[in-house]
Amino acid sequence: MKSYSEWKALSETLKLQGQAYINGQFQPAISGETFPSINPATEQLLVDVASCDTADVDLAVASARSAFKSGVWAEMHPRQRKQIMLKWADLIEAHQDEFALLDTLDMGKSISEMVNIDMPDAIDCYRWTAESIDKVYGEIAPTGNDTLAMIHHEPVGVVGAITPWNYPMLMVSWKIAPAIAAGNSVVLKPSEKSPLSALRLAELATEAGIPDGVLNVLPGFGHTAGKALALHMDVNVLAFTGSTRVAGMLMGYAGESNMKRVWLEAGGKSPNLVFVDCDIEKAAAGAANAIFGNQGEVCIACSRLYVEKSIKQEFIAALLESAKRFQPGDPLDPATTMGPMVDGTQLATVERYIRSAQEEGGDVIFGGLPDYKEGEGFFAKPTIVDNANNDMTFVKEEIFGPVLAVCEFETEAEAIELANDSEYGLGAAVWTQDISRAHRVSRKIESGMVWVNTWGEGDSTVPFGGVKASGNGRDKSLHALEKYTDVKNVLIRL
Repeated sequence: MKSYSEWKALSETLKLQGQAYINGQFQPAISGETFPSINPATEQLLVDVASCDTADVDLAVASARSAFKSGVWAEMHPRQRKQIMLKWADLIEAHQDEFALLDTLDMGKSISEMVNIDMPDAIDCYRWTAESIDKVYGEIAPTGNDTLAMIHHEPVGVVGAITPWNYPMLMVSWKIAPAIAAGNSVVLKPSEKSPLSALRLAELATEAGIPDGVLNVLPGFGHTAGKALALHMDVNVLAFTGSTRVAGMLMGYAGESNMKRVWLEAGGKSPNLVFVDCDIEKAAAGAANAIFGNQGEVCIACSRLYVEKSIKQEFIAALLESAKRFQPGDPLDPATTMGPMVDGTQLATVERYIRSAQEEGGDVIFGGLPDYKEGEGFFAKPTIVDNANNDMTFVKEEIFGPVLAVCEFETEAEAIELANDSEYGLGAAVWTQDISRAHRVSRKIESGMVWVNTWGEGDSTVPFGGVKASGNGRDKSLHALEKYTDVKNVLIRL
């Protein structure tokens, strides 16, 4: 790991690119409009970014469709596609410090998380997905001897991807790697709050040998570029990670247009269940990490903590000790465990929910309201609110910030009921040394993912996604490839 001074010096050498990337080259938005990319730790301008809208979407989709119809990528031999994607992964790895800095400067992630989590996981995503290209087989249906029925998986065509700002490099990778590996062309709209790493990624895709038009990147806003992409009649599949509110809008846009498939990874309000037979020190450390990591700007953040009543006071004491290691600071410093919130709007959201928690009877036992000073960054405090319950607004609604609600329960059945009392169903954690309880509870929790005696772990082999208002799609694993292919049956009478 580089030192603080080394990261700062390297950050000053970055050449920031803010133009759209269409058909293998950078270009301004057709309108000429731009918006500022602001460093949330300093509130200083990084670069002006092209503000793409409907005209740019039309151009990018036409480029993607042309590349797909030509067969230059979709009909390339699978082994050759694999080799190009592996070269892409190698280039990303060679530039991983640059990508780490781009996301740290653009949205405030700590450089240590970028180096130790985001970049290794992103590189693994490209390599693992590339290796899957020539290892996914079709099927022969069990028909009678007078017919041969073959089941093929074919690329869908043009994939529109809309990604969030909290894990810019990683979330983009989870979407575009399987879509491109399957033979599709992609039009990506990264969040307007963190577009810089996606633009650099597209440039390296071309350098690796991915043909022009296969990957296009359009920075812009959701109500302009995002809406145009969702409504476009020549986009076959839309993949989205973001809020539940926007996810519902995208489903509506799909219905208004061409009935494109929409794969959604939406909001979360994940429960964390701590039982009397847990390892208290490990569970407390895990609970702190599950809400304060990445400033709480995590869709799977365990923001609802349910502790068995008989150990609550002992657990809270351990939790407060674990929470002390999360203190906001300069995200370029490797010692920093929490960077700033992504912008002033998100900081104001955190403040609003803390006030709401206090007004509804919650007790702030750690942290509290932000001490914001203009021009010094959008830093929040890691905050713990005790005596919470499921009727409180800040317990029900997704905050996307470092605010933890502490509740209690007395029985296993009550814990499960409280955990499931939410519109969301993305992730959940269970802490217990009883293997039978671990199986019982994890089966009954309404969630796409459950971690037992850990939180947030997983690699490219396991799917990521939720149920209920948390969405319907799955990123990672072979299940991700399923989203970006059509299943075709070819039956031959012999």
